[in-house]
Amino acid sequence: MKILVLNGSPRPNGTVASLLKAVTEPLSTGHDIEWIDVCGLHMKFCTACMACREKETCILPEDDAHRVGNKIRNADALVIGTPTHWGNMSSPLKLLLDRNVPVFMGESPKGIPVPRQKGKGAVVVTACTTPWPFNVLLPESRGALRAVGEVLHYGGYKVVGTLTKPGTKKSKAISPSLAAKARRLGEKLVRR
Repeated sequence: MKILVLNGSPRPNGTVASLLKAVTEPLSTGHDIEWIDVCGLHMKFCTACMACREKETCILPEDDAHRVGNKIRNADALVIGTPTHWGNMSSPLKLLLDRNVPVFMGESPKGIPVPRQKGKGAVVVTACTTPWPFNVLLPESRGALRAVGEVLHYGGYKVVGTLTKPGTKKSKAISPSLAAKARRLGEKLVRR
Protein backbone atom coordinates (compact mmCIF):
# COMPACT_ATOMS: atom_id res chain seq x y z
CA MET A 1 0.00 0.00 0.00
CA LYS A 2 1.24 3.50 -0.89
CA ILE A 3 0.71 5.87 2.04
CA LEU A 4 1.37 9.58 1.69
CA VAL A 5 2.03 11.56 4.87
CA LEU A 6 1.38 15.31 4.70
CA ASN A 7 2.92 17.16 7.65
CA GLY A 8 1.26 20.58 7.70
CA SER A 9 3.32 21.80 10.64
CA PRO A 10 6.20 24.27 10.28
CA ARG A 11 8.03 22.19 12.92
CA PRO A 12 9.37 19.04 11.23
CA ASN A 13 10.10 17.49 14.65
CA GLY A 14 7.17 18.97 16.59
CA THR A 15 4.08 17.46 18.17
CA VAL A 16 2.21 16.99 14.90
CA ALA A 17 5.22 15.21 13.37
CA SER A 18 5.44 12.98 16.46
CA LEU A 19 1.78 12.04 16.07
CA LEU A 20 2.24 11.32 12.37
CA LYS A 21 5.24 9.11 13.12
CA ALA A 22 3.24 7.25 15.79
CA VAL A 23 0.56 6.49 13.19
CA THR A 24 2.96 5.35 10.46
CA GLU A 25 5.93 3.71 12.25
CA PRO A 26 4.15 0.38 12.75
CA LEU A 27 3.41 0.36 9.00
CA SER A 28 6.99 0.81 7.79
CA THR A 29 7.30 -2.88 6.95
CA GLY A 30 5.36 -3.94 3.89
CA HIS A 31 4.07 -0.49 2.92
CA ASP A 32 5.50 2.32 0.82
CA ILE A 33 5.36 5.43 3.04
CA GLU A 34 6.33 8.85 1.69
CA TRP A 35 6.62 11.87 4.00
CA ILE A 36 6.16 15.46 2.82
CA ASP A 37 6.78 18.52 5.01
CA VAL A 38 4.21 20.84 3.44
CA CYS A 39 5.75 23.99 4.92
CA GLY A 40 8.91 23.40 2.89
CA LEU A 41 7.09 23.32 -0.45
CA HIS A 42 7.34 26.11 -3.01
CA MET A 43 3.79 26.90 -4.12
CA LYS A 44 2.13 29.94 -5.63
CA PHE A 45 -1.10 31.09 -4.04
CA CYS A 46 -4.39 29.90 -5.49
CA THR A 47 -5.93 32.72 -7.52
CA ALA A 48 -9.48 31.28 -7.37
CA CYS A 49 -9.68 31.50 -11.17
CA MET A 50 -11.79 28.32 -11.19
CA ALA A 51 -10.14 27.20 -14.47
CA CYS A 52 -9.08 23.97 -12.75
CA ARG A 53 -12.73 22.88 -12.71
CA GLU A 54 -12.85 22.75 -16.51
CA LYS A 55 -9.19 21.86 -17.21
CA GLU A 56 -9.04 19.26 -14.37
CA THR A 57 -5.66 20.62 -13.27
CA CYS A 58 -4.35 23.83 -11.78
CA ILE A 59 -3.35 26.19 -14.61
CA LEU A 60 -0.67 28.04 -12.63
CA PRO A 61 2.96 27.37 -13.67
CA GLU A 62 4.27 23.98 -12.54
CA ASP A 63 5.40 24.00 -8.90
CA ASP A 64 5.40 21.74 -5.83
CA ALA A 65 1.59 21.87 -5.57
CA HIS A 66 1.33 20.05 -8.91
CA ARG A 67 3.98 17.49 -7.94
CA VAL A 68 2.35 16.72 -4.57
CA GLY A 69 -1.05 16.61 -6.27
CA ASN A 70 0.21 13.75 -8.43
CA LYS A 71 1.47 11.97 -5.31
CA ILE A 72 -1.95 12.41 -3.66
CA ARG A 73 -3.63 11.04 -6.79
CA ASN A 74 -1.36 7.96 -6.81
CA ALA A 75 -1.43 7.21 -3.07
CA ASP A 76 -3.72 4.53 -1.67
CA ALA A 77 -4.15 6.40 1.62
CA LEU A 78 -3.34 9.73 3.27
CA VAL A 79 -2.16 10.57 6.77
CA ILE A 80 -2.55 14.31 7.25
CA GLY A 81 -1.35 16.33 10.22
CA THR A 82 -1.79 19.99 11.05
CA PRO A 83 -1.39 22.26 14.03
CA THR A 84 -4.55 24.14 14.93
CA HIS A 85 -4.39 27.73 13.70
CA TRP A 86 -7.44 29.83 14.64
CA GLY A 87 -9.64 26.74 14.69
CA ASN A 88 -8.42 25.65 11.26
CA MET A 89 -5.58 23.87 9.48
CA SER A 90 -2.22 25.56 8.89
CA SER A 91 -2.10 27.97 5.96
CA PRO A 92 0.52 25.98 3.95
CA LEU A 93 -1.66 22.86 4.16
CA LYS A 94 -4.73 24.88 3.16
CA LEU A 95 -2.80 26.29 0.20
CA LEU A 96 -1.77 22.81 -0.94
CA LEU A 97 -5.33 21.52 -0.70
CA ASP A 98 -6.76 24.64 -2.43
CA ARG A 99 -4.37 24.17 -5.32
CA ASN A 100 -5.42 20.53 -5.69
CA VAL A 101 -9.19 20.82 -5.87
CA PRO A 102 -9.25 18.88 -9.19
CA VAL A 103 -7.27 16.04 -7.62
CA PHE A 104 -9.91 15.64 -4.93
CA MET A 105 -13.10 16.38 -6.85
CA GLY A 106 -14.59 17.03 -10.23
CA GLU A 107 -18.00 18.30 -11.21
CA SER A 108 -20.86 16.69 -13.06
CA PRO A 109 -22.35 18.62 -16.01
CA LYS A 110 -24.91 19.97 -13.53
CA GLY A 111 -22.16 21.28 -11.22
CA ILE A 112 -22.57 18.56 -8.57
CA PRO A 113 -19.28 17.56 -6.85
CA VAL A 114 -17.90 14.17 -7.95
CA PRO A 115 -15.25 12.53 -5.72
CA ARG A 116 -12.05 11.52 -7.51
CA GLN A 117 -10.40 9.54 -4.68
CA LYS A 118 -13.42 7.47 -3.74
CA GLY A 119 -12.79 4.57 -1.40
CA LYS A 120 -9.31 5.59 -0.26
CA GLY A 121 -8.58 5.82 3.47
CA ALA A 122 -7.25 8.65 5.58
CA VAL A 123 -6.20 9.52 9.12
CA VAL A 124 -6.13 13.12 10.36
CA VAL A 125 -4.09 14.34 13.35
CA THR A 126 -3.88 17.75 14.97
CA ALA A 127 -2.29 19.45 17.96
CA CYS A 128 -3.61 22.46 19.80
CA THR A 129 -2.32 24.77 22.53
CA THR A 130 -5.84 25.03 23.97
CA PRO A 131 -6.23 22.59 26.88
CA TRP A 132 -8.85 19.85 26.99
CA PRO A 133 -11.91 20.13 27.05
CA PHE A 134 -11.82 23.68 25.69
CA ASN A 135 -10.12 22.55 22.45
CA VAL A 136 -13.36 20.68 21.70
CA LEU A 137 -15.93 22.97 23.33
CA LEU A 138 -14.50 25.92 21.44
CA PRO A 139 -14.04 25.11 17.75
CA GLU A 140 -10.24 24.86 18.02
CA SER A 141 -8.85 21.38 17.25
CA ARG A 142 -12.39 20.33 16.34
CA GLY A 143 -12.34 23.10 13.70
CA ALA A 144 -9.03 21.94 12.23
CA LEU A 145 -10.26 18.34 12.02
CA ARG A 146 -13.51 19.53 10.42
CA ALA A 147 -11.69 21.64 7.80
CA VAL A 148 -9.38 18.81 6.69
CA GLY A 149 -12.27 16.34 6.90
CA GLU A 150 -14.33 18.51 4.55
CA VAL A 151 -11.69 18.27 1.81
CA LEU A 152 -11.38 14.52 2.33
CA HIS A 153 -15.16 14.11 2.28
CA TYR A 154 -15.47 15.82 -1.11
CA GLY A 155 -12.59 13.70 -2.37
CA GLY A 156 -14.42 10.50 -1.42
CA TYR A 157 -12.00 9.42 1.32
CA LYS A 158 -13.08 7.36 4.29
CA VAL A 159 -11.53 8.91 7.39
CA VAL A 160 -10.82 5.89 9.59
CA GLY A 161 -10.01 8.06 12.60
CA THR A 162 -8.68 11.29 14.02
CA LEU A 163 -6.18 12.06 16.74
CA THR A 164 -5.79 15.23 18.80
CA LYS A 165 -3.10 16.36 21.23
CA PRO A 166 -4.54 19.29 23.23
CA GLY A 167 -2.70 21.56 25.67
CA THR A 168 0.65 21.64 23.87
CA LYS A 169 1.50 24.98 25.49
CA LYS A 170 2.07 23.15 28.79
CA SER A 171 3.15 19.74 27.54
CA LYS A 172 4.23 18.53 24.12
CA ALA A 173 4.75 14.96 25.31
CA ILE A 174 2.73 12.24 23.62
CA SER A 175 1.17 10.05 26.31
CA PRO A 176 1.43 6.25 26.03
CA SER A 177 -2.35 6.05 25.54
CA LEU A 178 -2.27 8.61 22.69
CA ALA A 179 0.67 6.78 21.06
CA ALA A 180 -1.26 3.50 21.33
CA LYS A 181 -4.31 5.09 19.71
CA ALA A 182 -2.08 6.40 16.91
CA ARG A 183 -0.73 2.90 16.25
CA ARG A 184 -4.26 1.47 16.20
CA LEU A 185 -5.33 4.11 13.66
CA GLY A 186 -2.39 3.24 11.40
CA GLU A 187 -3.26 -0.44 11.59
CA LYS A 188 -6.92 0.32 10.90
CA LEU A 189 -5.92 2.38 7.86
CA VAL A 190 -4.12 -0.52 6.18
CA ARG A 191 -6.70 -3.16 7.22
CA ARG A 192 -9.65 -1.48 5.55
